[in-house]
Amino acid sequence: MKSRSLFSLLFLVLFTSSAYARFVAVQPSSTVLISDGIDGGSLDSGSIIKTVVSAEEKEEACEQTYGFMPCTKTALGNVFLILVYGFLMFTAATYLSAGSELLLEILGPGIVGGLFLPMLGALPDAMLIMVSGLSGDAATAQSQVSVGMGLLAGSTVMLLTVIWGTCTVVGKCDLRDTIAVNNQDTKGFHLKDSGVTVDVWTSYAARIMAISVIPFVIVQLPQMLNSTSGRHLAVLVALILSVLMLISYCVYQVFQPWIQRRRLAFAKHKHVISGILKHLKQHALGRLLDDEGQPDEHVIRKLFETIDANKDGRLSATELKALIIGISFEDIDFDKDDAVGRVLQDFDKTLDEEVDQEEFVRGIKHWLIQAMGASGHSGPDAGPRTMKFLDHFHVQTKREHALLGDNENGENDEESGEVADPKWITFKAALLLLLGAAIAAAFADPLVDTVNNFSAATGIPSFFISFIALPLATNSSEAVSAIIFASRKKIRTASLTFSELCGGVTMNNILCLSVFLAIVYVRGLTWNFSSEVLVILIVCLVMGSFASFRTTYPLWTCFIAYLLYPFSLGLVYILDYWYGWS
Repeated sequence: MKSRSLFSLLFLVLFTSSAYARFVAVQPSSTVLISDGIDGGSLDSGSIIKTVVSAEEKEEACEQTYGFMPCTKTALGNVFLILVYGFLMFTAATYLSAGSELLLEILGPGIVGGLFLPMLGALPDAMLIMVSGLSGDAATAQSQVSVGMGLLAGSTVMLLTVIWGTCTVVGKCDLRDTIAVNNQDTKGFHLKDSGVTVDVWTSYAARIMAISVIPFVIVQLPQMLNSTSGRHLAVLVALILSVLMLISYCVYQVFQPWIQRRRLAFAKHKHVISGILKHLKQHALGRLLDDEGQPDEHVIRKLFETIDANKDGRLSATELKALIIGISFEDIDFDKDDAVGRVLQDFDKTLDEEVDQEEFVRGIKHWLIQAMGASGHSGPDAGPRTMKFLDHFHVQTKREHALLGDNENGENDEESGEVADPKWITFKAALLLLLGAAIAAAFADPLVDTVNNFSAATGIPSFFISFIALPLATNSSEAVSAIIFASRKKIRTASLTFSELCGGVTMNNILCLSVFLAIVYVRGLTWNFSSEVLVILIVCLVMGSFASFRTTYPLWTCFIAYLLYPFSLGLVYILDYWYGWS
């Protein structure tokens, strides 16, 4: 009987354990292993039926997201799921990027470029941050919210280090007079004579990025002051400020194209002034400045007589246009009629659409004083160097025009003209945006759960997984686009590349942080991310300060960007897991 019972037990274990089968045993005091009904015995009323759980069932089962998504407790299984969910988040980011570009093609910049594109670019990160803090009860959310903070810090660090440095390498051109020469890369990997040049708008974007870290400082103040009472209030203040900064940034993005056109028009006018002054100097019967460094009215009056073709004592718009057309302005193109209108605006104080001799003298004197001030040459010693300071002013205005990012001189890579089928493109853009948003919303929660499961299976803190791995999924589309754009080796494309990187970090610092702070405040979570905030501050301030005050990045600067990445990762590890700093 005992052998039959053993055989039955072995049969159950071998053939039904994989299905989480249970077997029945009598109370421990019984010597009979299991009743097979043959010995005639029966379970008395006092016997206790026990359920013996198999070895697999004793192991805690993983919780399926949405009740049906796959999950596992093994390390390799979670690696596979992270790759799958990461690829889906990458796909979502790609769809959002493609839809945004189509929408921009239809509606142009302004509201689309200022409001929708920055927010859509940050949507995958924002979704992951949101679900990391909304899952389960407050205790569960507190343990999972480190995934959101890891993603936020990792995205910022990756964009400003690895991607920034790579764009510098692939976009490098020869530097001539500290300005990159478009499509010329003959000096190889020379650390000083090779690099990229960006426009001044990139410098403005870097300054905005540096300013956007202020909410991090505010939310960190109570911990800096070793105060526990004001932490919840600090979170609320930082949240309000980050939302206000988000609104201000979007408004700036909406009006930025208009501001850029105004600045560009002014720069072109200054270049016209420098060209006219150089031309007048070459044709003047004497020096434009006297021995005391003041404009020589006698020479200027002779110039007026030379320009006045019909000798009527007035310069008409036609005569001014003939003067401008006769001047070579090298690579800069502009509307000649608009230039004549601006010259008349400077000279014609009587508003009669003509310039008499006195108005001409006053106008040229004003231009010369402006040129001397801009070039740093003034006083009695300016006269003998008249041509030198005019040459300096001309080069300065040309550089200023180039750094403002004019795209009207054959450097516009996009096709200008009307869209072939706007209805179809609008429908396609909307479909891509909806699909990308749906994928991001659907798979953000499973990805966060998988990261936590992998962390539990391997003992690796979930912060490091989200810091290193998740940004590769959510920012890879943006990274590939930036690198491809930078590889075109033009000032304009380099400017767009680095401006987008600064803009992406700015949206992380205000939009994604706003979502994060809202979750922390509403759910009453504890803010204990001192080391992560320190890393974000260091990277943003170092790269932001560097890019705010220069428009040329020599090749050696890529090493600064690359070295900041391992420095940031090591700093967080040391502070958090060696010293427990939070």
